[in-house]
Amino acid sequence: MAIITRITTQKKNQDRFNLYLDHGKGEEYAFSVDSDVLIKFELKKGMEIDELSIYEIQFQDDIRKAYNLSIQYLARRMRSEKEVSDYLIKKDVEEPIIKEVLHKLANQKYINDEDFALAFVRTQVNTTDKGPDLIKQELKEKGVAEDLISRALAAYSSELQLEKAVKLSQKFFSKSSMESQKIQKQKLEQILLRKGYPFGIIHLAVEELQGNGAEEEFSAIQYQGAKAHRKFFQYSGFEYEQKMKQALYRKGFSMELIEKYIASLNREEY
Repeated sequence: MAIITRITTQKKNQDRFNLYLDHGKGEEYAFSVDSDVLIKFELKKGMEIDELSIYEIQFQDDIRKAYNLSIQYLARRMRSEKEVSDYLIKKDVEEPIIKEVLHKLANQKYINDEDFALAFVRTQVNTTDKGPDLIKQELKEKGVAEDLISRALAAYSSELQLEKAVKLSQKFFSKSSMESQKIQKQKLEQILLRKGYPFGIIHLAVEELQGNGAEEEFSAIQYQGAKAHRKFFQYSGFEYEQKMKQALYRKGFSMELIEKYIASLNREEY
């Protein structure tokens, strides 16, 4: 058994108290506790405590310290349970303490993955151009359960997804390009896929908008044709035409347009 000989307030933190114990060999500093722990165990000068009680007091104090860390972390924004857990792990908090803290935070409604998922989806929809698949992946990385993600994503309607995908498409096609319409569409599809839009929405968005018109498409093939010619100018006749056609076909131009372009060439210039 030990006797509490003195309790003093810490100078830098008025909510923590230093405890001094006498194990029969004189007073010595033992440990510090949070004010809530001090009150919970009714610690006071002259009180006798055994080793088991000391262990329990220190365990509860560790929980309190981890809880305070979590509250500070949550003050910045809503967090998933996994985010809080990962944060405490980085702070070297032991697993049994983390479990106790998470349980307490959940009971007090400070963490709730269902509410978090719904708020996260709404924020992403209102402030970003991300599609549902990307948002889903981000929620999975934050440890949110699949069923909670599905319920939250129900707020992201197909109509809204298409609206956002079309806006991205309009922005993409507003930039001048010397590439074929086919290549432009392929690039746009990849952009929308990386943004997290499903294939059905991508197809509708791309088909709703058109890239190059006929005049722009012919300007694009002229540009790409000039580049191809610099590569194959040493060839002539049938071999030259075949290499030009193959190169332009790989660039996404239709064979009809390629034939038209080849026919328009003034071969004397080559």
